[in-house]
Amino acid sequence: MSPLPRTLKIPRAICLLLVLLSVPWAARAQQEYVGRYDIYNGYAALIAPKLDLTTRGYHFQGGWNQKTWLAEGFDYSVTTGHTELTPDLLPTALQQQLGAQILQLIMAGVIPPTYQVYVPVDSTTQTFAAGPQFNYRKFQHVTLFIRPSIGAVHETATPHPHDAVTTAIAQELVPSGQKHDWTGFYGFGGGYDVNVTKHIAVRMQTDVVYFHIFNDLLKDGRWDFRWSVGPTFHFGGNIRPLKSVLRRDTSPVSTTSGGPSSSSQPNP
Repeated sequence: MSPLPRTLKIPRAICLLLVLLSVPWAARAQQEYVGRYDIYNGYAALIAPKLDLTTRGYHFQGGWNQKTWLAEGFDYSVTTGHTELTPDLLPTALQQQLGAQILQLIMAGVIPPTYQVYVPVDSTTQTFAAGPQFNYRKFQHVTLFIRPSIGAVHETATPHPHDAVTTAIAQELVPSGQKHDWTGFYGFGGGYDVNVTKHIAVRMQTDVVYFHIFNDLLKDGRWDFRWSVGPTFHFGGNIRPLKSVLRRDTSPVSTTSGGPSSSSQPNP
């Protein structure tokens, strides 16, 4: 069995970090302030295990809370990275065409029989999404959330051939020297905010999405994992109902200073 790609080891480390950071959640108390608006800016890593590709960059989110448990918002990220395009990733027809060309070069003595075909590629990925998020605010210092991930992805691939053979392959597959494509994606995501102050929190979140981009060049779609961490800012009017914030003990109290309550008087 072949070893797992390096990119698959990252989510495991992230999961362990999230578990360790979640230990202090024992304090259970209602959050008194829920601001109308949220703004998040952070670091993002987009991991595509199928391509052995990890891109890194910037992540932005803007949202407004409709209710304490429901928010609507917009999500954008842009990341860049590097991988290698190999024949097994191509559609069957392209694999056969490329295999025949490589065989001819081998028989002509242009390249050795052990020649391995790969084309280094730089990748830039932008994601755009909008929709609901469902929040759980029963912990005073931590807000949990989940959401559907539905949106669009734009990807730019720039090949960097390393010899005469891969230069010819790149010119055939990407004549302009750079390839762009748009497609939709779907999946799900979630995470949590650690509330540092009333208006500032640290957010950690993960999304898992599926899409098939460059379907004329890549034979299969892929599942990508996006991990993100950074500060989020809460502001605007408090949308939590006043009655849920100012709850009081409803047990009987004394009507005179130092005296017993009326409910504790002995029966005559």
